[in-house]
Amino acid sequence: MKKGWKAASAIAGVILVVVLLRGCVATSYLIPSSGMENSLYRGERILVNKWSYGLRVPFMALWGYHRWADSPVQKEDILVFNNPANLSEPTIDRREVFISRCIGTPGDTLLIDSLFSVVPSEKNAPDQKFLYSYPKEKEHQLDSLLSILSINPNRLLGQDSVKNVRGFSRYEHYLLEQAMNGHCWIEPVTKEDSIEVLKPLIIPRKGRAVRVYPWNRTLLRNTLVLHEKKQAEIKNDTLYVEGKPVQHCYFTKDYYWVGANNSINLSDSRLFGFVPKDHIIGKASVIWFSKEKGTGLFSGYRWDRMWKTVE
Repeated sequence: MKKGWKAASAIAGVILVVVLLRGCVATSYLIPSSGMENSLYRGERILVNKWSYGLRVPFMALWGYHRWADSPVQKEDILVFNNPANLSEPTIDRREVFISRCIGTPGDTLLIDSLFSVVPSEKNAPDQKFLYSYPKEKEHQLDSLLSILSINPNRLLGQDSVKNVRGFSRYEHYLLEQAMNGHCWIEPVTKEDSIEVLKPLIIPRKGRAVRVYPWNRTLLRNTLVLHEKKQAEIKNDTLYVEGKPVQHCYFTKDYYWVGANNSINLSDSRLFGFVPKDHIIGKASVIWFSKEKGTGLFSGYRWDRMWKTVE
């Protein structure tokens, strides 16, 4: 009987340690899509450091939101967070988990186009992908170039009767241009937006006023309703908060703007808006498992990526 109790106690102890580690130290997360290539590939498993920005106390349904040893999120960090737009689940830490790169911190001003895509600088988003088209008859030649340049193959994203479309980062496009000796037949699908058509987007910071413009009016209304729990609506092109017309909004939380490396993937702030600090779980820290999709049991392992720091 005593041996049975000892075994049960040992098992219970192991379970408790695992639960504590998972809830308070780090947890594993599966990368579900290609949105974060080339930093993270679909199917990889990473460890999420829950202390990167202070520990968000688990079981929020019991005692609400608290964060121990709070510290700020840094630009370019790859964040793991709960879906900010999930209306069906009131408890934040029970919502589905997303991953994206932080490209705007509280108080920042970003330049956006009409689709709320942030116009990045070359140094800030080296892995962000853009759409490029090329003649259909060049498909096999492109595959050969990708192999020679060690650019990871990416899938065809679209085509018409004349051209195919794929996504490349600016650095990958530069390598392809160099390989073609000035005769590059891979072109951007859309030209760069001119500075005149870009709009400034201020990321809300706790206690700071954000001016209401036509291009951010709906975004601010949604943020006030979803995360500030205020009554807000738009009437006759005017934002009303608690029944009063406003030209400026005030927020009680810090917010972040996040973006996928692959601009074709819309699972970022262009879809769900600002991410409040209370939704952030932690920082993507280490890749602990990496394997190519569709390979056998004994092949396809990316050994050079295992236990690599996420960047």
